[in-house]
Amino acid sequence: MNSNTTTTDSLKIPLSRSLLMLRLGVFVVMLMWTLDKFFNPAHSSKVFSGFYGIDWLSQNTSYLIGAIELLLVLAFVAGLWRRWTYGAVLLIHAVSTFSAYKMYLVPFDNLLFFAAWPMLAACLTLYWLRDWDTLCVIPAKVKR
Repeated sequence: MNSNTTTTDSLKIPLSRSLLMLRLGVFVVMLMWTLDKFFNPAHSSKVFSGFYGIDWLSQNTSYLIGAIELLLVLAFVAGLWRRWTYGAVLLIHAVSTFSAYKMYLVPFDNLLFFAAWPMLAACLTLYWLRDWDTLCVIPAKVKR
């Protein structure tokens, strides 16, 4: 065994723990945004109208979007289909982050919006390192 293999093996556990923590952190935020579509569809309608220019979001549409998003975030936290679920979460959060660009122009009136940037970095990190995110995941297929 050479020293590179030893170094790589010694990094696997801390890396997988770190990725698990990132995944759980992103999941909590995404879950709350998802639950908001069920518990406060009027708020979701205001968000879609104000940030995305979508004025037709009804309560039923909010529930439908929430249901699809809930399936996505549950698959994401379970580590299923990582290329697709991590990519979808990254895309959704990127659209959310960039659509709020006006909030960044008045930074001290909208400080909470800046929390989107480290989360975007976490989503991107998870996507890039998805093959090493191996703790507490449901394997997509069983290896024999």
